[in-house]
This record gives sequence, structure tokens and C-alpha cells, in this order.
Amino acid sequence: MSGHSKWATIKRKKGALDAKRGAVFTKIIKEIMVSARSGSSIEGNARLRMAVLKAKAANMPKENIDRAIKKGAGEMEGQEFVELTYEAYAPGGVALLVETLTDNKNRTAADVRMILTKGNGQLATVGSVTRLFDRKGLIVLDGEKTTEDAVMEIALDAGAEDIVDNGNIEVTTAPSDFEKVLEAINKAGLATEMAEVSLIPQARVVLEKDIAEKIIGLIDRLEENDDVQNVYHNLDLSILDGEEE
Repeated sequence: MSGHSKWATIKRKKGALDAKRGAVFTKIIKEIMVSARSGSSIEGNARLRMAVLKAKAANMPKENIDRAIKKGAGEMEGQEFVELTYEAYAPGGVALLVETLTDNKNRTAADVRMILTKGNGQLATVGSVTRLFDRKGLIVLDGEKTTEDAVMEIALDAGAEDIVDNGNIEVTTAPSDFEKVLEAINKAGLATEMAEVSLIPQARVVLEKDIAEKIIGLIDRLEENDDVQNVYHNLDLSILDGEEE
């Protein structure tokens, strides 16, 4: 696979979220509730399956998952959430996609605009940022516990698009093949560090370290907002952590 490692981005995000497990659970519960609107059957609802996989990866108790599904499906009383995506640019031309789930659109819009303004960012026209990303399944395995060759045989047979060794083993799939490839890897007894369907930038923007640090601060403030589910960006992080991306 050519291009930059995605794991540096996900590792930074995962580390920040692991430190705030309560906030992580809240965001995942909202995702499960919205997914369950289309049906409470995990077998018949691909989006709900993904959300439950994420919940299990975060070690969320089963009763929390079941309760969120029932609320989303209308079997229990719960809040109604609306999905909104904001396209924006940070300093240096870094593209941002901010996915939100909210019960108050006006509050969320005001919060996102305020955070962007304080970070010298700005909202972009619809479609101008989305076109810079591709939706892909991404599965990351510990490079010290397995090898690229071991993963390649299993993942490619299951339909993976590519495998690359960047210290960790990164498996990329089409969104439709993500579950099948993940299941094959799990059946082989290979433990994953991270597995999700994500938006992957087609190219990354390289900036000076001081500017990159300010942009990461902006991204962190967006991710800390209760209504924000995901923030995707195309900033090259290698200047910050010394890792080749």
C-alpha cells in the first residue's frame, strides 16, 4: 500500500478516548441508538452490527448495549438524535470532516462554529472536503505478535484490498468486506488493535510542527464535544510523533 500509515492517526485518537471512557461509552450508545432505528436485529442491520462491534471493543457491558438497542428501536423511552456532518478547513489547508449526533441542531452548529473560529478554522462548502476522503474498512494488528505474511494469507483470501507493515500490520478493505475480513482474522486467533470503517484521506498535508500542534489542539477540542462522534482529517502526523506515516 502506498501513502501514509493510518495507525498513527487512530492510535492518537484511541489513546485520547481511552482516557475518557465515560465519554466513549456515551458516543457509542448514541451510535447504537441511531443504528437501531432501522431494526433491532443485529443479523439484519449491518450498521447496528458495526456499532455493537465498536462497543464490545471498548469493553462496554452487554446490558448497556442491549438497553441502547431497545431505546433506538423504540422499545424503551429514549432521546431522538439527528446526524449532521460539518465540512471545514483548519489552518494550512487541512481538511476536517466532523460527524455529529445531536438532539439539538442549533446547539451543535453553534458549538462547532465556535470551536473552529477559536482554532482559526472555517466551515467549507458542501462536498469540498468529502471528496478528499475514501470510506474504507481498517483493521490493525500488533506487528510484534504477528507478521505481514501470516495476516496476508488470511485477509486476502477473505477479500481484503491491501495489507501493509508499518510496525503494525494494517489491513484495508472495502466497507462491504470489512466484517468478512475481520471475522476471518478473528477466527484465525489473531488479536486486533483496532477495527473500524473509517474515512481515509487520499493524501495528507505536511506542515511545520508548531502549526500541526495547533491543528491537533483544534481536533481535540472538537472531539471533546459531547455531540461530536468522529473527526477525520488529512494532516500528516509524522512531524509530531517521529513515526513515518
